[in-house]
Amino acid sequence: MQIVTIIAGYFVVWWIVLFAVLPFGTRPAPAADAATGWRGAPIAPRFWRTVLATTLVAAIVWGVAVLVITSGWVSFRSGTFALTP
Repeated sequence: MQIVTIIAGYFVVWWIVLFAVLPFGTRPAPAADAATGWRGAPIAPRFWRTVLATTLVAAIVWGVAVLVITSGWVSFRSGTFALTP
């Protein structure tokens, strides 16, 4: 794999993992706004903790993906999807 492919793939995996991790640990405002009834954004989103967790999970997911792609366990070159031992 080329370095550009690795970086672009990690970037895509990072964004997908971000949207999966984003709701963990967030709590809504305890009371709705009197005028609109909306509860709004979370009280303490702790975004940097979310970014760190996303980076670590994405690194693990992308590492497994790179391992599978480079190992030859899955072959897309045969014309049909085939697992190779």
